[in-house]
Amino acid sequence: MADQFFLEVVTPQKAIVSEEIKSISAPGSEGEFCALKGHTTFLTSLKIGGVRYEDATGKENILFVNGGFAEVLPNKVTILAESAERRENINLSRAKEAQGRAESRLSNKAADTDIVRAQAALQRALFRIKIAGSN
Repeated sequence: MADQFFLEVVTPQKAIVSEEIKSISAPGSEGEFCALKGHTTFLTSLKIGGVRYEDATGKENILFVNGGFAEVLPNKVTILAESAERRENINLSRAKEAQGRAESRLSNKAADTDIVRAQAALQRALFRIKIAGSN
């Protein structure tokens, strides 16, 4: 179709998405960006967050991405993510457990606690919970 372009989301382990889409929005390092077919070419790093895209049938899909890079071309968007999950594959109870562990590490304030790592774990857990609960 004239208004469609290709989306590919890949992690080091596997391809998550490889399909024609109508639009996409993603958490770029300088803020969220949106793209349609014919968008100007650019490359950006990604923050932890949600990638929303409308597939060829018009259905909205949401993915969790844990950082990475996005290349936007006029006819294709490629996302190379550290990790990514489709909304329906997020294990909500596991995400809540991760949230609890991270909050415990941050409130414990032990000398050997890696605060930056615990904050990143908390952020990942909170985004997974948010994405899994969104409709």
